[in-house]
Amino acid sequence: MTPLLFALPGNETLGADLCRLRGWEQGRWELRAFPDGESHVRFLSDVAGRDLVLVCSLDRPNDKTVPLYLTACVARELGAARIGLVVPYLAYMRQDARFHGGEGVTAQHFARLLGMAGDWLVTVDPHLHRIHSLDEIYAIPTRVVAAAPAIAAWVGAHVCNPLLIGPDEESDQWVGDVARLVGCPYTTLRKERRGDRDVTVSVPALAQWRGRTPVLVDDIASTARTMIAAVARVREAGMDPPVCIAVHALFAADAYAELQAAGVAGVACTNTIAHASNRIDVAPLLGVAAASLLGE
Repeated sequence: MTPLLFALPGNETLGADLCRLRGWEQGRWELRAFPDGESHVRFLSDVAGRDLVLVCSLDRPNDKTVPLYLTACVARELGAARIGLVVPYLAYMRQDARFHGGEGVTAQHFARLLGMAGDWLVTVDPHLHRIHSLDEIYAIPTRVVAAAPAIAAWVGAHVCNPLLIGPDEESDQWVGDVARLVGCPYTTLRKERRGDRDVTVSVPALAQWRGRTPVLVDDIASTARTMIAAVARVREAGMDPPVCIAVHALFAADAYAELQAAGVAGVACTNTIAHASNRIDVAPLLGVAAASLLGE
């Protein structure tokens, strides 16, 4: 039987795209908040015996996690067969170690919570650093979708003579994968972060690539400090205004406007988080990954 898909608020476009691409059925339901802010879930489609796909990107996760968790719990209470979580942006991966006394490894605790809600999970390029695989913290089956093919296709179609530039040494392999798919050169910057909004960037010699279009690629754009610092250094090196690409368009406060004002040729992000910068579509890749867990 065709899976039922329910897209939580802010994910309606991506949910509709997945239904169109995979032939899944959009479920009918109501999700609202009581005056005191508590979530109320009511399914209008019969979920008994059906596989469900819940789509919810977890940017600003504290407001979204409880509705997602309750939606999954109510579906299970009503007899849903399996509940899959399509979470294009996966939150709480930053605290993957105990950096100071009194802290906890919250990535593990959040994984346990989502694991109680869903039977499987699909996400896009989670922030894996000290945790090398989601299997280390998630007890349910997971699929990690790489955005590199979609980014490479967009760069190949929209950027003339590109030079890909990664924000730091840790991005070297990832940016290299995109560059190989595009068939263009790449380099990486050196970054020193002294605080959430205090970032310095040094740029290697770029003279050999003059005449190419610089393309700055990062996995997350939050404060955009790294991107803005990199834009300044690239321009100081005599390069053309760069195109800025991020997988996850978090863009806190005025970060997006500040990046646009920094002298860039354009900003393009994937649609893991609904945002005005969405240019790169990862819905087909998400659909393939979710279908593999559904057994399609």
